[in-house]
Amino acid sequence: MTIDELHADLTRSGLNLIGQALSIFDADLRLAVSNNQYKAMFDLPDALTRPGTSFEDTIRFLVERGEYGAQDDTDAAVAYRVEQARTFQPHYFERQRPDGQWIAVEGAPLGQGGWITVYTDITDIKRQESLLRARSEELSGQVLDHAERLSAANRELAATNAALQEAQRVLMRSEARIRQVTEMVPAHIAHADADYRYTFSNLQQPMVFTGATNQSIIGLTVEQALGPETFAQLRPFMDRAMTGEPQVFEITHQPSGRRIRIALTPDRTGQGVYALSTDVSAEVEAREAISHAGKRSLAARLTSGMAHDFGNLLTIILGLQGRLAEQSLPASAAEDVQATLAAARRGVTLLSRLASISLPRDLSFQPVNLPALLDEVAALARPSLAEGVTLRLDCDLPPGPLLLDPGALQDSLLNLILNANAALASLEPAWGRISVTARPAGGWLRIAVEDSGPGFSPEALTRATEPFFSTKQGQGSGLGLSMVYDQTKLAGGTLRLDNTGTGARVTLRLPLRRVTRQMVLLVEDDDTIRTDVRAMLTSLGHAVIEAASLTEARAMTDLPGLTMILSDLQLGDGLGLDLAGAGLPLVLMTALPPGDPLRSDAGWPVITKPVDPNRLATVLADVGCHDLRDRPQGAA
Repeated sequence: MTIDELHADLTRSGLNLIGQALSIFDADLRLAVSNNQYKAMFDLPDALTRPGTSFEDTIRFLVERGEYGAQDDTDAAVAYRVEQARTFQPHYFERQRPDGQWIAVEGAPLGQGGWITVYTDITDIKRQESLLRARSEELSGQVLDHAERLSAANRELAATNAALQEAQRVLMRSEARIRQVTEMVPAHIAHADADYRYTFSNLQQPMVFTGATNQSIIGLTVEQALGPETFAQLRPFMDRAMTGEPQVFEITHQPSGRRIRIALTPDRTGQGVYALSTDVSAEVEAREAISHAGKRSLAARLTSGMAHDFGNLLTIILGLQGRLAEQSLPASAAEDVQATLAAARRGVTLLSRLASISLPRDLSFQPVNLPALLDEVAALARPSLAEGVTLRLDCDLPPGPLLLDPGALQDSLLNLILNANAALASLEPAWGRISVTARPAGGWLRIAVEDSGPGFSPEALTRATEPFFSTKQGQGSGLGLSMVYDQTKLAGGTLRLDNTGTGARVTLRLPLRRVTRQMVLLVEDDDTIRTDVRAMLTSLGHAVIEAASLTEARAMTDLPGLTMILSDLQLGDGLGLDLAGAGLPLVLMTALPPGDPLRSDAGWPVITKPVDPNRLATVLADVGCHDLRDRPQGAA
């Protein structure tokens, strides 16, 4: 006998011990459960007590036998009771059967559909009530009537209470299911009343609005939960929604930089609004990346056809002007030659930048002393600043190098500083300040370039990162901010433009990866691969100890100073996973494709072979900041 069969048998045995008759019919009006008392009370044949028996067949049997008295139309009587069952309502009543037996009938609907009916033999109770009426001459008939009605009312009240308790249980279970579903949804679902105070929340607000409280926000106002700045963005939309206008919009959550899409639905009772908030940062970034890729592709197609001829023309111009510059010319002519040479050289630079639009970009992560890099950027930029323009650096970072692409970052900062200088130089007279600040912000490095100029125009705020867009009236190529955007995105960061009220600001956010010098046990059974990976590790400043097999590596895991293990997943004498027991962070390398069970179930970071130096550098930087054993892992 199976467990289910045993439980069913125990249930039947228990029901048969109950003194009342009991039947349960499902939503399709078919018998699901009954006990022996049900069969005995109504003297039913076996065929009508089997699970699956039609309610209509049972009623027809009872009507034809006279259970409900003489009927002029049997079919009508059956149809009437079947229709009552289809719209079943909780009930309690008492009736006398043709054989004189009195029964109390108590019925209640079930949350799963269908209903349960309990039949209680109350013949003795009725007999006692009759004797009491006949023999108690001292008691008035009115008192006896009240007693009988009170007894019947108590029984009906008990039945109603049982039905209410069952309805409450079903409602509580339904509410629990709804709350579980809403808490599983990767979005913040909430209700706020007319005073902007939360009355419901599915506890997902911190997942969407990074930095929000992890505690329940019910009872707090939107301003208290999200801060004044975010509330100021939301309030106009909430006010319109409270007047009955549904709202769907996007905002940038300033503390985290995330892009949030919010749908507000008016509460039909007029008591506030329902809100559905979703983080769509990845979607927005994908849209921007597709847009920029399309524009770069268009630029490449427009320039590729003429780049060769244009380059030849510039070569001829530079050659002729160079020959003229070597001759003895009047001062005015010599100045014109130099100006022509400068313009031609600028054309060469522009041509190179146009060509680079469609070329693949590669990162080159290295340990970088950021304060020193900023000093170098300032030294390169200051000679080009307009007279009256000052440049100030403000770097507040923990000591130690960061993992960055120094070339790309230096190019981006120089571009931003020179753009700010151009904005200040357009003032009469040219005057102002440029500041570069670098701060840690959570898991990000935040670098902001601000100026005290006129700020971005509304059009520039939305289009400045597009290739060829420029506000310099023919003096700029329109490629500077576009290239800064591309380099920042490639490094895994974000770029934001805004006005401060006293000028313009461009903010770069890059992953904050602190470089910690590691002593790495490198385990690889291929000599060539081991040599290549060792060179990558040492170029990043890490110390390396090598092992050519699992057996050799096991003998080295207790060496003093060892901080991590980098191992091939499949070694000649075993799996690199076996080194996980050494108690050190483990990073694995493999040529197995993503999705391979051995790779997917590793439980540690996995780097794909051939090993990419930048990927290796980022994983090692993460090892320096976190214990990777506590992180869910896939392919690094």
